[in-house]
Amino acid sequence: MRAPAWTRTIRTRLTLTYSGLLFGITSLLLGAVYLAVSRSIESKPLDPVTVKKFQKGDGGIVSYRPGEDFQAADIRDVQEYVNYNTLETLRTYSFIALAVLFLISLVIGWWVAGRALRPVGRITTTAQEITASDLSRRIAATGPHDELRTLADTVDDMLGRLEKSFGAQRALVDDVSHELRNPIAVVQANVDAVLSREDVSARDRAHAAHLVSRATSRMASLVDDLLATARSRSGAFVDREVDLSELAGQVVEEHRLLAQARGLRLDRRLAPGPRVIADSEALSRALDNILANAVRLSPGGEDITIASGSMQGWAWVAVRDSGPGIALDDRERVFHRFGRTGPASDNSGHGLGLAISRQVVESHEGRIDLFSEVGVGSTFVVWLPDRAIVRDGDRARTPPVTDPLGRV
Repeated sequence: MRAPAWTRTIRTRLTLTYSGLLFGITSLLLGAVYLAVSRSIESKPLDPVTVKKFQKGDGGIVSYRPGEDFQAADIRDVQEYVNYNTLETLRTYSFIALAVLFLISLVIGWWVAGRALRPVGRITTTAQEITASDLSRRIAATGPHDELRTLADTVDDMLGRLEKSFGAQRALVDDVSHELRNPIAVVQANVDAVLSREDVSARDRAHAAHLVSRATSRMASLVDDLLATARSRSGAFVDREVDLSELAGQVVEEHRLLAQARGLRLDRRLAPGPRVIADSEALSRALDNILANAVRLSPGGEDITIASGSMQGWAWVAVRDSGPGIALDDRERVFHRFGRTGPASDNSGHGLGLAISRQVVESHEGRIDLFSEVGVGSTFVVWLPDRAIVRDGDRARTPPVTDPLGRV
């Protein structure tokens, strides 16, 4: 037969531990007292001597009186016997006290263990009430700030992060579904209305093919950004030492022809020297998203400045454009997924680029700053720890809050 469930609980084990320790310590103390007392006094059972009683009669004759014998002992033997009885009484009451103390220790141990484990019970209850659709439950432990209170607070913090993460995932799924719905509808409509029919003119067919190609390109770009988001969240980076200026130069070269097609000039100010530990592919993706936005939003005939350098132990890459700029209230929102805001938004992007860039940079212990003025343009600055710095003490704790290009 299996033992009852309560016998397999931590509370039972703690109770037995508390009781066993208390019982053992008390037994040692009583044993030590008994041993000290027994060694400090002399004791032994009484061994009396039988004394016959005689009586002197008339004429001076001494005669024995049967039945009137008595026990006699000297004072030392009597004292040792009294000590012996005292030790026997002490031993008997000690065993009784130990038995009573053992029962009391079980009760006290059960109560103390219950109080000590009360936060654990609340954690268990809260965990059982949590479901995938409701992560709003919290333990909200009270009492002294001990280890169990710290554990409960840590679990609350973890639940908060999980709730935020799951909420972001649900929002991402909703946003992606919304973003994919339109290009899929475009593809489906053109396939049904034009490409699947034989009586459509070549011009209409070419136009429909162009629309389908643009819609599929948009979906492919969206899927690529979603994969980049998943990769940046998983931490699946291959870190190595990267020359930041060289990496930025490669990204600029990839956009050179597109910029020329739009009449834009790419002004390179890439200073050699800054080196970072990073996943070059992920970091290229982050810089590519920033520069792609600058090329897409800058009016023709303007300059786009791409610069790099090092300041206070932090390597930086800055992209400055002459686009419409971003209002102060919208500067944080542009880094949110699908965050098309203000006059800088249009229909050619899908709103994931800057969100991915921020995730990549922050996963590399860096930061992205935005300096912008409506009607003038924007400057995005990527800060990363400069690994060319030999000593960490030469690096500021946080990146500078400044625009290294300093728009004139």
